[in-house]
Amino acid sequence: MTPPASPQRTTVGLAWLPLRLIYGLYAASAFLGLALLALLPLALIPTLAGRRRLIQWTGRASLALMGMPVRVHWAVQLPDPCIVVANHSSYLDGVVLAAILPPRFDFVIKREMAAVPLASFLLRRIGVQFVTRGNRSGGSRDALRVIRSAARGGSLAFFPEGTFLQQPGLLRFHTGAFAAAERAGAPIMPLAILGTRHCLEPGSMLPRPGRITVRGLPLLHPLPACPDGAAALRDAARAAILAATGEIDAAEAKA
Repeated sequence: MTPPASPQRTTVGLAWLPLRLIYGLYAASAFLGLALLALLPLALIPTLAGRRRLIQWTGRASLALMGMPVRVHWAVQLPDPCIVVANHSSYLDGVVLAAILPPRFDFVIKREMAAVPLASFLLRRIGVQFVTRGNRSGGSRDALRVIRSAARGGSLAFFPEGTFLQQPGLLRFHTGAFAAAERAGAPIMPLAILGTRHCLEPGSMLPRPGRITVRGLPLLHPLPACPDGAAALRDAARAAILAATGEIDAAEAKA
């Protein structure tokens, strides 16, 4: 049972609330302002690579203006092609990946985002690949399309948990990213994202400034002789991210 908050802690929290509200208004204005400024050039830039470079710059600028500097530590250089998998604990995670990954990466995200008007336009213009969850026939078609993209030499970025919860912890990984890597013979780079949960907690509308760190972990390579290579890649990537983030193993806690 969680002990009740002390009166002193509650008073301190209330004292900081006006500053958090002011900062939250500023951060939201900076982010939405840059996003709106990007819409017209996003509609006009003819090439996909050009549109992705614009979004990369917008992501970097918005995080910097919000007081959320991003530091990236690569264990090795990102190969081409490559499949990136990262932990997911905040709505900021997608902005962080867009800011740090080269424009050649396709993002693979849940199809529900295609129903959000402004986000849908932006995501379609940068060539994301939507995948259906919870629908066997639609999910199979989407998975096959993603696998074919990897097999043609595409670089892909996934959040293999598929979602995040309000409480801390690393959820189970879906196998799609790892099946694509096995089919294409492409290496997997696990990424550990640290600090986004602090900057924007799930369920909260009030962001906080803070440092964000991304660690590129050692590459994982498909093993042709392995009978269930996708599952082996999945488990190895999850273990590496779990160790690098220090997150609670939410899958084990539910077992």
